[in-house]
Amino acid sequence: MGNLKSGLILGLGAVLAMSSLAHAGDLTRVGQCEMTRIKQIMGRITPRPDNSGTGIAYADGVMGFSYQFIAAIARSRAGDRVRLCLVSVPKNCPPGDNRGRFYSARNMRTGASWKLPDAEHMCGGA
Repeated sequence: MGNLKSGLILGLGAVLAMSSLAHAGDLTRVGQCEMTRIKQIMGRITPRPDNSGTGIAYADGVMGFSYQFIAAIARSRAGDRVRLCLVSVPKNCPPGDNRGRFYSARNMRTGASWKLPDAEHMCGGA
């Protein structure tokens, strides 16, 4: 039971970190890309991606989040080089609420790619 409790705490901590760090890095314009590395791969509730969701943190501070299991991310490793591009930015967000940016990523080691928002909820949401 201790491992399950630890996993839940780690997973919830990752979700909170993702929500509070809605976006970072130097990507400010749609279509802009940069090279970065994977800092951490996690699940929504557990330390590893599973059917509860997938999370990823990049070295530049950008986060990605999904309620789905993303196999391409699960096959990735911390330290892998990634080409990260800003795909979209939401409009009409409350001041200071930067959540809802979508990023595409391509793992340079595996060749796999994915597209994720930077937070669990879009701007103005829960």
